[in-house]
Amino acid sequence: MGLTKTIWAGPRDYLRANAPEDPVLFFAPAVLQATARRFLDGFPGLVTYAVKSNPDETVVQNLAAAGVQGYDVASPAEMRLIRRLAPDAAMHYNNPVRSRSEIAVAVDLGIRSYSVDSHSELTKLIEMVPAAGTEITVRFKLPVNGAAYNFGAKFGASVDLAVELLRRVAGAGFIPSITFHPGTQCADPMAWDSYIRTAAEIARAAGVAIARLNVGGGFPSHRTIDGLPRLDEIFALIDRVTDEAFGDARPALVCEPGRGIVADAFTLATRVKAVRDGAHVFLNDGIYGALAELPLIGLIDRIDVVDEFGRPRRADPVERIVFGPTCDSVDRLPGMVSLPGDLAEGDFVIFHGMGAYSTVTNTRFNGFGNLTIATALSLRG
Repeated sequence: MGLTKTIWAGPRDYLRANAPEDPVLFFAPAVLQATARRFLDGFPGLVTYAVKSNPDETVVQNLAAAGVQGYDVASPAEMRLIRRLAPDAAMHYNNPVRSRSEIAVAVDLGIRSYSVDSHSELTKLIEMVPAAGTEITVRFKLPVNGAAYNFGAKFGASVDLAVELLRRVAGAGFIPSITFHPGTQCADPMAWDSYIRTAAEIARAAGVAIARLNVGGGFPSHRTIDGLPRLDEIFALIDRVTDEAFGDARPALVCEPGRGIVADAFTLATRVKAVRDGAHVFLNDGIYGALAELPLIGLIDRIDVVDEFGRPRRADPVERIVFGPTCDSVDRLPGMVSLPGDLAEGDFVIFHGMGAYSTVTNTRFNGFGNLTIATALSLRG
């Protein structure tokens, strides 16, 4: 992967000028900073960016410039990245399972916020992390509702276990807090309602006044034409329900969006390698590349198609089977993809909202995956 130095007006200008044979990911810093400011202005607490969604250095630098002062890190590599690019930012180490060597790195880098969802992992933290001034956040889970897939399948304590862990955290002298994750691409604001009210019940059952409530990530990006994210509604609900659930014991709020901040700042341009007998479309990118996440959470239907000169294809849409470039038969986009009937070899199929879990999941399987990143003023032109 490489970042081009020229700043282009939009994707079509680049495609006309370069006719790239490999996929191109277009990055609009202005879009990223505007989305970050929407979170900073609208969310009633601390906004921490989930680095795993897109750890590109230019992304972190633009988020820091926009005013993001906290980062959710999951590994020593992410910790070192943030310490180098945003040395004064807060880092929250919220991967609930860590080796002792990873904990040692976090302690050495001065991290003062950790999450936990089990007694065994809490024991490690109690043994290795200085308690004074350090927050340990108990992560719990509920049945998933309104999300694309369930984060609770891997992480999160039951409500009863969370009560035990919270008591133990407070008893060991750490700053007690609670966190949850409602699930990725969570379009239903009410998912946060049930989690927040349950968090308050956990705190009361444990007899512990928590310092902070981390309402997780899961904030949706704009994946479908008619699915504009209801971020302001989600922020307002979180604020109101926290008041109702905790009353005078209201904790400070934290969120950790990744996709919700970064996705809409990137657009992916793929090229049609072949249209096989008018039925099957083969692209130069697929599920082993920047489109890896589509089989997991569904197709992005914000798609434009232009010819090699940047002119839009406008014929009536036809449902197509779309494959990626590799020889693996599972390298196929989910379902049927609606594409113009006059689609032809050499055309560009442009997917919007591709900033999250695209560069980080791109592989070089079968010799493909040479992904260029280009900077653009706008992603529409």
